[in-house]
Amino acid sequence: MKLTVIIIFVVALFFNAFANILIKASSLGDKTSTASGIEGLIKSFLHPVFFAGLVSFGIALLGYRWVLGNGLKLSLAYPLFTSAGFIIVLVASAIFFKEELNWTQWTGIGLILAGVWLTSAEMFV
Repeated sequence: MKLTVIIIFVVALFFNAFANILIKASSLGDKTSTASGIEGLIKSFLHPVFFAGLVSFGIALLGYRWVLGNGLKLSLAYPLFTSAGFIIVLVASAIFFKEELNWTQWTGIGLILAGVWLTSAEMFV
């Protein structure tokens, strides 16, 4: 596997997780997200942090598509992308949004990490 593919994959993964974090951050203290109708949707869309989240999703999508087109197997990329992203968002939620993680979530993180390690071993061969 080319180093460039791995680097772009990791960058896309972080942009995907960052997008989710930004979308959550854009809703904090924002009353436009509860506004009704088209006006509320437009205000939410134009919120700078929400828009940055959309841009981050776009960058992640382009990077993900690029690595799939440059030799990374979908059967490897998708499980890694979603599970590693899940862990990043879970930990970031605890750090930035003060969401408490219980022991079952920490156990899940450990199991996901084991699965990511087992699944990604092929990436580095």
